[in-house]
Parts: sequence; structure tokens; C-alpha cells
Amino acid sequence: MANTSEIRNGLCIEYNHDIYTVVEFLHVKPGKGPAFVRTKLKSLTNGKVVDNTFPSNHKITIVRVERRKFQYLYKDEMGYNFMNNETYEQVSIEEKMLDSPQLLKEGSTVDILFHADKEIPLIIEMPQYITLEVVSADPGVKGNTATNATKPARVETGAEVKVPLFINEGDKIKIETKSGKYVERAK
Repeated sequence: MANTSEIRNGLCIEYNHDIYTVVEFLHVKPGKGPAFVRTKLKSLTNGKVVDNTFPSNHKITIVRVERRKFQYLYKDEMGYNFMNNETYEQVSIEEKMLDSPQLLKEGSTVDILFHADKEIPLIIEMPQYITLEVVSADPGVKGNTATNATKPARVETGAEVKVPLFINEGDKIKIETKSGKYVERAK
């Protein structure tokens, strides 16, 4: 058991029979009344974000998690299959645990957070950016370059991304994994 003075971003706690990670927190000491900690918590099981206020010195249960590097292998009827880079052990993960599975390329390395005591996967963290090759894109229309015009392009994983008109088939592009948006042309 710990108290609210130990709350920090990224801390995993048990709250309302679920495991949450602290997204934001703010220690508040008003002029009148007792101090409190205002938090924004994200559930690791269903992804919902809740706001909660803890009174000062409130007891919280910290959950110990371990971050391990895994390599994406393939997708089958059981889900997405990953291999531990150190032990070569394989684990199958359901699609709902991934933020953007359409951007997952075979051989990509991801971080999987495991509950240290129960050895169950909690959440998959993809890299912030991923570089993929454009396999199909319509040619850009000349004269539309004065505006921020975009066109749909299909990348090697099958995902469709809005890209600027100058992107062509065979180009490699950098995509932000959280939003699925085009960032820049990769070198």
C-alpha cells in the first residue's frame, strides 16, 4: 500500500477492481480545506479514461508491471502473435488490446506491459512512428498543390492513409501510430 504522495505519470494502480495507469495528476492545496490529488486514469483492460479525485494521504494499491520487448510475427484466428526477443516465448494478443493493428508490420518491435504477479499482458505500446511503403496511390491532380489537398494511399500493411498529392507508389512514408496520420516522407 502506498499513499497519494507517490502518484506520478505512468504509475499503475488498482482502483475499482480494475488496473489503471495515471495519465495526468495534480496535487492541489486549496486555501481552505484539506489537500487532494486530481487525477486522470486510463483503464488497461478497456481503455476508458476516468477523472478521479483522491483525498490527501489516501491509500492506493500500486500494481507492479514489467515492460518487455516483443516482435510481431503474424495474425491468425487466435489474434496477433508476438515473440519475446530474449526468451523466444510466443504470446497471442486479442485485437482489442492494440490501438492501431492496421499499421502493424511483420517484424515490428513493440513493448508489452505485463502484470508482474499474474503474468498476463495488460497493454501493447507501439512505437510512436512507423515507416511503411506506399503500394497504391492515385496520381495527384496538377493545379491542386496550392491547397493542403490530400489523397488516399494504401500502405504495405493494407491500411489506408491520407497523404499529400506528391506521394507516389513505392515511396516510404512515416506515420504516427496513435492517430494513423501521415507525418513525412521517409528517406
